[in-house]
Amino acid sequence: MAIINNATKELQVKIVYYGPALCGKTTNLQKVFANVQTAPENKGKMVSLATNSDRTLFFDFLPLEALTIKGFKTKFQLYTVPGQVIYNTTRQLVLRGVDGIVFVADSQYEKMEENVESFANLEENLKTLKLNLADIPFVVQFNKRDLPNAAPVEYMEYLLNNREVRMPSFTACAHRSEGVFETLNMITRMLLNKFINESNRRVG
Repeated sequence: MAIINNATKELQVKIVYYGPALCGKTTNLQKVFANVQTAPENKGKMVSLATNSDRTLFFDFLPLEALTIKGFKTKFQLYTVPGQVIYNTTRQLVLRGVDGIVFVADSQYEKMEENVESFANLEENLKTLKLNLADIPFVVQFNKRDLPNAAPVEYMEYLLNNREVRMPSFTACAHRSEGVFETLNMITRMLLNKFINESNRRVG
């Protein structure tokens, strides 16, 4: 849930990158951190806790300050969840207070079952927190499109985005920074639009 601080005129929103193990969630944040165009004092420290196998155990944390909307300075906090199922309690913890979600899918054919399981797990964890995916700004990223065994985008759309209202989706090759900022720009735009609309309703 977005935090509005009227004293400091700051809007703080939380974006969570979700997906199976080694799908590229951490790579997305690393590329954003390395390439985001912002003043050094506006870029927070990135915290990564990982095992020797480079699997995120907890979360990456990256506050980003963006535009001023309706007099409020917007600060984005980016998190990833651990990909391994044994850390599901941590996933739920990271999802608390979420404002927007990026689901990162691994495009390799052999990872489709893990993608579907992770997506179902996301919906289950949101229900546990009394949240509904339909009410949350949400974007899908099909990562690792450069690999020779990548499944067709249409097939992945059918598996992961086959719903009445389709979510925006992007192809990506995160380690090359391809699709990383397109994905981030869309989820931040959706969040800002939601905030503006809610503000207008409150005023009206």
